Amino acid sequence: MNKRGNPDWSKPLLPIPSLLTEFETQVARLGLRTPDYVGSLELRRWCHVNRNRVYVPEWLLAEWGMKVELPFLAA
Repeated sequence: MNKRGNPDWSKPLLPIPSLLTEFETQVARLGLRTPDYVGSLELRRWCHVNRNRVYVPEWLLAEWGMKVELPFLAA
């Protein structure tokens, strides 16, 4: 019997590349591992400047006592 259709219809054609967040890119640039995050002054400065713009792990913000400021839209 001749089967009809494509047997691979549910398989992706190409693997989907994973994209790094800006935080992960910065960590890689600094050459840090997770245990080193809290002690890095350069990462802390970067997170302080960018915490309202890009993703920074919540546990790290809590460790440094930083808060994210949500922008309020004027009506």
